[in-house]
Amino acid sequence: MTTTTLEVTGLTCGNCVRHVTEELTGLDGVREVTVDLIAGGTSTVTVTSDGPLDPQAVREAVDEAGYELLDH
Repeated sequence: MTTTTLEVTGLTCGNCVRHVTEELTGLDGVREVTVDLIAGGTSTVTVTSDGPLDPQAVREAVDEAGYELLDH
């Protein structure tokens, strides 16, 4: 198992969390997504997957949900 921690901006409520969770859960190999919501700030999203995730696919999933993935 691999754990990936992401920083995502733009989330303000539980509905936002649901959108991000749904998009990321749709990626191949993703087992679990948890979000530490910081409304109006930078939320921490933890993704547990079978192996390393494709960074471009992760970015596209977050973009599709309508939020911004911060670069590290």
